[in-house]
Amino acid sequence: MEITDVKVRKLFENGPMKAIVSVTFDNELAVHDIKIIHAREKAFIVMPSRKNPDGTYRDILHPISAPFRAKLEKAVMEAYEIALVTGEAEKQTEAGPQE
Repeated sequence: MEITDVKVRKLFENGPMKAIVSVTFDNELAVHDIKIIHAREKAFIVMPSRKNPDGTYRDILHPISAPFRAKLEKAVMEAYEIALVTGEAEKQTEAGPQE
């Protein structure tokens, strides 16, 4: 499975969540709402999830192997770094979208 596109949908200036990203695989499957989180001096990706009735969260989908997770994280982080430089995503703050 090849990563054929990565789009940074939103950038956030405040808080630990820094971006929301969509990834396309093999030009056939899109995964939305992958989050980039910065915590404990490190940035990492969090897969889309839903809240369970007991208040815990469960991934809707996730990589099975460590090598594929590393490949996905690398592609997402590279797109994020480019978006930070070029500003090619809608910037958000805690107050909402900036004009």
